Amino acid sequence: MPETTTVFKLPSQELAALSRLSLDIKGLVASQSEALARAGLTAPAGALDGLTGLADALDGIQKVVAEHERERAQWAALADIGRVINTSLDLTTVLNEVMDTIIQLTGAERGFLVLKDASGALVFRTARGVDREELGGRAFDISRTIVERVARTGEPVVTTNAQEDPRFQTSESVIGYNLRSILCSPLKVKGQLTGVIYADNRVRTGLFTDHDRDMLTAFANQAAVAIENARLFESVKAALAEVTQIKNLMENVLASIASGVITTDIEDKITLCNRAAETILGIASRDVAGQLFGEALPAINSALGSVVEEVRTAERRVVAYEVNPHLSGRGQLNLSLNLTPLKDAVDTTQGVAIVVEDLTETKRLKNRYEIFQRMVSPAVIESLPNDPNELKLGGRRQEVSVLFADVRGFTTFSELLDPRGLLDVLNQYLGLAAEAVLLHEGTLDKFMGDAVMALFNAPLPQSDHTLRAVRAAVAMRADIQAYRGTVDANRRLAFGIGVNVGEAVVGMVGTRMRLDYSAVGDTVNLAKRIQENARPDQILLSDSVYARVKDYVVAAPLDPREVKGRRQLVQLYDLIRLA
Repeated sequence: MPETTTVFKLPSQELAALSRLSLDIKGLVASQSEALARAGLTAPAGALDGLTGLADALDGIQKVVAEHERERAQWAALADIGRVINTSLDLTTVLNEVMDTIIQLTGAERGFLVLKDASGALVFRTARGVDREELGGRAFDISRTIVERVARTGEPVVTTNAQEDPRFQTSESVIGYNLRSILCSPLKVKGQLTGVIYADNRVRTGLFTDHDRDMLTAFANQAAVAIENARLFESVKAALAEVTQIKNLMENVLASIASGVITTDIEDKITLCNRAAETILGIASRDVAGQLFGEALPAINSALGSVVEEVRTAERRVVAYEVNPHLSGRGQLNLSLNLTPLKDAVDTTQGVAIVVEDLTETKRLKNRYEIFQRMVSPAVIESLPNDPNELKLGGRRQEVSVLFADVRGFTTFSELLDPRGLLDVLNQYLGLAAEAVLLHEGTLDKFMGDAVMALFNAPLPQSDHTLRAVRAAVAMRADIQAYRGTVDANRRLAFGIGVNVGEAVVGMVGTRMRLDYSAVGDTVNLAKRIQENARPDQILLSDSVYARVKDYVVAAPLDPREVKGRRQLVQLYDLIRLA
């Protein structure tokens, strides 16, 4: 047996069929009136008029029912589209669905959706046509007067012919754009206006009714919530994207910085350990994450004691806390730790952030530098270039004052002491000599056994370099004399000192593997020969030195004498004291 399909007709369709049937019966009765007369019969009085009235009544009822059916269909469609827009969180999709639905339900030609931005200004967000296409350009010729009125009052507006509506007779946009049927409704969320829905038809009049206004208002209430949800979702997505970006940036920063960073939570469990911390402490982040700080890093924890707990509980910072743990694989380390309470947005402590600076290599280099400072004059160190490749052999000719000081009778003295004791005594005397030179900003050129050589006016220029050299010699003699009074007779020594001034070649001498900052030339040689002629505690000045400092010293001229390496006699002065 073949299947049959049941077709359900709407009440309006049934009424229309009955109206047509009554008219058909009227036509049949009218066409059979003559046959009835020949048979001696007549149609009931008023039958034809009754049939006509019935048809008219059925037609009127059909129109009313059809209108109710249309309204019912609109409300049903409204409910369906409400479900659609409330299941989407994509703002563009929601906006387009809202406007397409309005055009479909009202028969409008165009639909526009205007939303408030962060500053409260009304901004067009979407414009749609009857064919679900995006509108642009001159399609935005709408009545901004009506839009602004609805936004201001929060009340919907419907006009069947805006050209003749007295409310809008002064609106230039209504007149200029020849607008006809207009429907406009506010969008509200929790009583606050968030935007406006605008629909119109520029050709037809009488298109929109109060029912369309009420329907649009009801739909606008749903749409406003859906739009607000979509906007909030967009904001949340943007915020999450920003948080993710910041998180990635922070991870990149933490991964790239040279300082180690470790964070712990409120239970002292490690929550973060960056690459630098892994390298410094010889650990792997995956192995210590989630572990108690004390169990994961026992050597550090032992050196810190209760500092981590104090920082967390007392909420105080600890800066430059130095520890020297011994770690397997790295040995003894010099670490500097900065510990800070780790707080959330409401200033509640959630743990501790520990920044680890590895000072092991820095300390090693500092110790070597301090040793180097004791071996080389600070002025020479300051004059060195930052780049070792710029350090070149050679020098330049310049005027310098040269001081030589040598221990008298040291050879005989050295026979009386063991090597260790001898070295201790020598270091005491050479140390006093060096301090006198440095006090007057001279440059210690070198120690030669029991002798000291010092330069003035190199490497840094000194306008009074000769006077500085003389004052350094006097201070050296005075300090050594004072020191001799504090030691046993078998440890008492004296220096013979010579000072000369003149040109010499000053610079780096030696090889690329071993360099010395020194001065060479006849001026240096003569200073050494003058010193060789000095008795214990005697300071001899060359005539060129005396000529420059004679107003500042008391000195006695000596008979010209021969010095080694010189054919001519040399005039010397015995420096008695400073004037």
